[in-house]
Amino acid sequence: MSGTWIAVLVTAAGCYGLKLAGLTAPQRVLASARVRRFAELVPVALLAALAAVQSTTSGHAFDFDPARLAGMGAAVVALLLRAPFLVVIIVAAGTAAALRAAGIP
Repeated sequence: MSGTWIAVLVTAAGCYGLKLAGLTAPQRVLASARVRRFAELVPVALLAALAAVQSTTSGHAFDFDPARLAGMGAAVVALLLRAPFLVVIIVAAGTAAALRAAGIP
């Protein structure tokens, strides 16, 4: 068995184990304010990390893409102004598209 398949199987087992742990965790643990706060913040941190990586890399290398970074900046401004999520996406995509149409790579 190749190393890739071993990694896939180990990851699948880990995901199953995490899911099972969540289903079998005692209610007193889940009711903890610390656990609730952690569960609220982890998805935000993961999505922010994903957005940062996707907007600043290409393949395995750093890629300074002004249009993409400007789109991310516009999205941050829209979020700070409490715009709905769909509007945030449209603002980010529109900003990047407008800059690319203007000749900015």
